[in-house]
Amino acid sequence: MASEDISQLADSLAKTQVGGGELSFKGWGKKLNTAEAAAEIIKQIEEFEGLQALRLEGNTIGVEAAQAIAKCLANKKDLENCHWSDMFTGRLRSEIPPALISLGDAVKNAGAQLKLLDLSDNAFGPDGVSSFETLLKSQACYSLRELRLNNCGMGTGGGKILAAALSECHSKSRALGRPLALKVFIAGRNRLENEGAIALADAFKSIGTLEEVHMPQNGINHEGITALAKAFTDNRRLRVINLNDNTFSEEGAIAMAETLRTLQNIEYINFGDCLVRSKGAQAIAEAVESGLCKLKELNLSFGEIKKDAAIAVAEAVKHKSLLEKIDLNGNCLGEEGRVHLRKIFDGQNKSDALGTLSDDESDDEDDEENEDEEDIDDDEEEVEEEEEEEGWLDKSLGDLSGF
Repeated sequence: MASEDISQLADSLAKTQVGGGELSFKGWGKKLNTAEAAAEIIKQIEEFEGLQALRLEGNTIGVEAAQAIAKCLANKKDLENCHWSDMFTGRLRSEIPPALISLGDAVKNAGAQLKLLDLSDNAFGPDGVSSFETLLKSQACYSLRELRLNNCGMGTGGGKILAAALSECHSKSRALGRPLALKVFIAGRNRLENEGAIALADAFKSIGTLEEVHMPQNGINHEGITALAKAFTDNRRLRVINLNDNTFSEEGAIAMAETLRTLQNIEYINFGDCLVRSKGAQAIAEAVESGLCKLKELNLSFGEIKKDAAIAVAEAVKHKSLLEKIDLNGNCLGEEGRVHLRKIFDGQNKSDALGTLSDDESDDEDDEENEDEEDIDDDEEEVEEEEEEEGWLDKSLGDLSGF
């Protein structure tokens, strides 16, 4: 073996963390196309007794290499945590499903009981979800506590497949007297939209044990948000809700506010960049004020919230003893509103809790003329919907005129 190869191998081995049941190849940056290329990883897995956690992040694994790794996982019954994010950089989309199927089958055949499955940052799309659907439905996932699927491009189709798999897993595991008790669900940046969100909401409602839900940047509007809100009422242990950069609008925000009244374990709320608007913010403020004693962080930034509603939010949280951060940046407060907010928190010796207001979207002179802007926008939206319906009806009648 050339000295350069020996040096690279030594470098890689130095990065491998072995201990506490975990074997890590994280960040090796290896392109593993064949079984031979994966030989060192395979050797270490085979020799590791009591393997509980396997980290493969930051490598790119082809079909043949995945099949070879799978073979040595087939007898690792103690495996609980699969850290398999960012494993297919530069791969063809068609390579990912067979690789995931091989690894999933190995976990099932080993009789492992997974607690964590992380497949984030793998752009596998709906086909990729189908490739680990069988694993999710199997006994290997009846014990699952964390499912991390951030930035996978699942789309609405993948979201529906995922939701059905989770529902079946819960149903089958419950029949055996050990129902799926998922605690953490992460699926940001997946283009789930309303259809995917509504399907997942049905699964969440059945599961009922969620403590953290992270679904930012998914193109979900008020219909999907309302479905999620209703599902959250059946997950009373929820501590974290992160729906950043979706579109609540007033309707979704009010639905979520009603849900917040029922969730007394909430610690972190991120509804930033969600267009909650003033009426939605007011509803959330009322919900927060009536409970949520454990609240540590509330993000309502960039939501087109006006001064009075923002002040209502600030008043609602100012007596929360555990509060660490309130983010109202990027709204429409004006100088007067910004000064008022600072006074509220200065008076409670909580000035550090109020984040920056440097991106405020309005000045005082804009406030009066924009006062009714939300109502006008809402009216315009209703008119547009009516016009669309009338246009559809006219077209339909036109099509029938020839008969």
